[in-house]
Amino acid sequence: MWNIPNIITFFRILLIPLFVIFFFIDGVAARWITLAIFCTAAWTDWLDGFLARKMKIESPFGAFLDPVADKLMVAITLILLIGREGSPWLAIPGMIIIGREITVSALREWMAELGNRAVVGVSVIGKIKTMCQLLAIFLLLIASPAIFGLPKVFGYVFMWVAALLTLWSMLVYLKAAWPYLTSEKNDA
Repeated sequence: MWNIPNIITFFRILLIPLFVIFFFIDGVAARWITLAIFCTAAWTDWLDGFLARKMKIESPFGAFLDPVADKLMVAITLILLIGREGSPWLAIPGMIIIGREITVSALREWMAELGNRAVVGVSVIGKIKTMCQLLAIFLLLIASPAIFGLPKVFGYVFMWVAALLTLWSMLVYLKAAWPYLTSEKNDA
């Protein structure tokens, strides 16, 4: 259970409170640290999966913990950015993204109970969505006046692209699961 990939994933979860603390500290140094923590979390997300596959030590615990770590970091970051920005133009895609994550997580859990988890496995659209989402968050974190004062419009654009891809991927998952959702044999 406590292999290198799982330790890296757990480390990513431990970064979240530090991220929140530095997010609320004023000053250029704190903003850079916030950005560095987020980038470290994004990089370790790739690293733990790569190492698990390379070392052939994929585990049920890691398969559970990795998406939890990802969703926690993204949801908390979105909530913090929405609070800081105070804009419906960020709140709406943020709501879509967080709502989709809850919906798809519940769908995957339910499909796993039926023994059909693979029907709603991660898709290419989901991976592209994640990249747009991470880029949007990166741009919104770096767009702080305390760092560069870059236009936030690019962060907002990528956030909306991520939200649209989020909806698309959710519809793909729901379509794949639809026969199971509408089957009377599965009703409780």
